[in-house]
Amino acid sequence: MIDYKSLRREIKEMEDLKEIENVYDVFEKKLENMQNTLQRIIAPNMKAVEKLDTVKEKLQETTEEFEFARKKAKKAKNDFELVQKKRYDRFMDAFDHVSTRIDEIYKHLANSQSAQAFLGPENPEEPYLDGISYNCVAPGKRFRPMDNLSGGEKTVAALALLFAIHSYQPSPFFVLDEIDAALDNTNINRVARYIRKQTEDDFQCIIISLKEEFYTKADCLIGIYPEEDNCIVSKTLSLDLRKYTPTPVNQEEEDEMI
Repeated sequence: MIDYKSLRREIKEMEDLKEIENVYDVFEKKLENMQNTLQRIIAPNMKAVEKLDTVKEKLQETTEEFEFARKKAKKAKNDFELVQKKRYDRFMDAFDHVSTRIDEIYKHLANSQSAQAFLGPENPEEPYLDGISYNCVAPGKRFRPMDNLSGGEKTVAALALLFAIHSYQPSPFFVLDEIDAALDNTNINRVARYIRKQTEDDFQCIIISLKEEFYTKADCLIGIYPEEDNCIVSKTLSLDLRKYTPTPVNQEEEDEMI
């Protein structure tokens, strides 16, 4: 039995048949829409559930991949920071040693306590990414840029740096090619005396030189000369100086003699 109480009064009092048919059509359409909605509620799309499961699985896979990538990135970051710290520590260990020793060695080579040599990183935070500034103050002179030093002063400065680096990780022997080219006799003797002093610690050095000031400090001399009438073939002569014992001379007396 149909209950008409919910109808509006004006609809109940309608007498025109055409108006009643129009209202009926409206209600009929509303009823159809309600039935369609009800049908969708009663019979849901089962493929939607299947699709939801697929999306959940994809979300789970993506979440796991993200978590794996996040952990991998964190590990890579930690490994990088560890390597960076080791790199910094190793660099600074070598730099601190060399920068400390270079001044002492330069004073020894220059035979003067007024001489100074110092190193400074151009990038203090990551010194291995940029250059190292190196400056020297020659004995009895004011500070000048390295480019303004004389050839001999540059040679002594370069040898101080070489020997300072060598003191950090000593090598079994050196080969030095005409390091005395720009040196006067005084500096040649100082350099030769320093190298001679290093040989007391199982240090060997082969020096190519054309100046006789170096010869007197050597253990052995090796001469290279061309074969007569054949400049393509070279021959050698050697002389062991260790059997000739020189008269001991201290450093001050030697400097006075020079």
